[in-house]
Amino acid sequence: MSLSNIDIGIFITYVVGLIIVASYVSREKVGHEKNTKDYFLAGNSLTWWAIGASLIAANISAEQIIGMSGSGYAIGLGIASYEWLAAITLMIVGKYFLPIFLKHGIYTMPQYLEKRYDHNVRLVMAVFWIGVYIFVNLTSVLWLGALAINTVADVDIVYGMVFLGSFAMAYSLYGGLKAVAFTDIIQVVLLIIGGFYLCYITLNMISDGNGVIDGFIALSKAAPEKFDMILSADNPYYKHLPGISALIGAVWGLHFAYWGFNQYIIQRALAAKSIEEAQKGIAFAAILKLITPIIVVLPGIAAVVLFPDLNAPDQAYPQLMKLMPVGMMGLVFAALVAAIVSSLGSMTNSISTIFTMDIYSYYKPNKTQHHYVKVGRTVSFASLIIAMICAKPLLGNFDQAFQFIQEFTGFFTPGIVIIFILGMFWSRTTSAGALAAAIGSFLSSILLKFLWPTLPFLDRMNYIFVICLFLAVATSLLVNEKSEHISSMERADFKTSPSYNLVAVAVFIVISAIYVTWW
Repeated sequence: MSLSNIDIGIFITYVVGLIIVASYVSREKVGHEKNTKDYFLAGNSLTWWAIGASLIAANISAEQIIGMSGSGYAIGLGIASYEWLAAITLMIVGKYFLPIFLKHGIYTMPQYLEKRYDHNVRLVMAVFWIGVYIFVNLTSVLWLGALAINTVADVDIVYGMVFLGSFAMAYSLYGGLKAVAFTDIIQVVLLIIGGFYLCYITLNMISDGNGVIDGFIALSKAAPEKFDMILSADNPYYKHLPGISALIGAVWGLHFAYWGFNQYIIQRALAAKSIEEAQKGIAFAAILKLITPIIVVLPGIAAVVLFPDLNAPDQAYPQLMKLMPVGMMGLVFAALVAAIVSSLGSMTNSISTIFTMDIYSYYKPNKTQHHYVKVGRTVSFASLIIAMICAKPLLGNFDQAFQFIQEFTGFFTPGIVIIFILGMFWSRTTSAGALAAAIGSFLSSILLKFLWPTLPFLDRMNYIFVICLFLAVATSLLVNEKSEHISSMERADFKTSPSYNLVAVAVFIVISAIYVTWW
């Protein structure tokens, strides 16, 4: 299917407009040259609404829209656990993690690890994150995004990846995080409008024109098995969402690793004007997260009725987009591309931040600020080229890319979470203990994967968390490490405003009601 001239016009207007806005917000005052704080932390100028919108824009990308819609098609509403539990996680991160990070004035997560442990831990985790961002995150966003463009606009997948990469570079390469964060406001508005309209079209079609409420009721009756939040052991997709493990246990580790310790997510909060502004942005993101399943999961479930014979679940969202009328197709297509390029811009900026500030500046100290910014831009560009080359070999054979991402990152997540949690809240944790947890997480995950292949990956992660905790604690107690990093435990102020606490309670009540309704 090809886009109409009107749809193409709307899309081109969006592309040109976004680049113009990015160029405008990226401008510098006369006589001021962009430095590392400007490029990597937006000059610590981000407001709460920019932080909240940018957090969601960075999160909702091709792997979320295409991948989670595909999982909604295959598994059902249960996959929304990742979205709704993320809202609670965000509130915890804003209250207990963010104050510690901002107190240290860091650029990156590996930088905090050096402040807490030593340079070896920083270097190991920096290399790890760069590898994951390029070979898992960037490749998945490029591949799924190009796949969607291919389905909707009949553009070859290779050309689609080139377009997405070029577009992301055009608006983010010069301005850095500031260009990404402030244009993300446009991206999120477009994404929400397009997502809600797609839900309206699909549900109204299922109800034969009687409205979305009747459509939702008809959908729940036509596919009741898709509305189970907790899957039973006989469900064919139990290995992806193993019953109660999808609500407790390792799933929280995934969330803390992603929302609390993930550079390209938390970097927005690190760039806030103040701790209060950062926490308000986190709360705003949590509210937006409550509606995300309506945009990314519900359309996939609706496709079960509208397109019951798809060859692969990840085809659900692109097929649904074909239902859009002329004009709205261009808007929804722009919304999808908006989500993709905002994530690409965020990821490449974070890759360049980690490489420049955690690796390059260590081996090449005392260079000019202009030099480091130039290195950052070069790394951003190079990371996209590498991801384009590796996308098809890595993801071409997976029918549910979202599950691939979750399982692969799950090899490392337990170690990451243990390193940070113990580092922040147990003063006796040593660098040897941190490295033991990091290495143990990967090795034990691989071992269990091959020795117990039928074990659901969330259940496997439960065991790995216990192993990593034991390794970190035992090594820290056995290895007598003298270091100023662990001589004392700095306490941050965990007090939050009444409005923040009110949002936290409201988020918990809403999510509890959802689980009670569709248990």
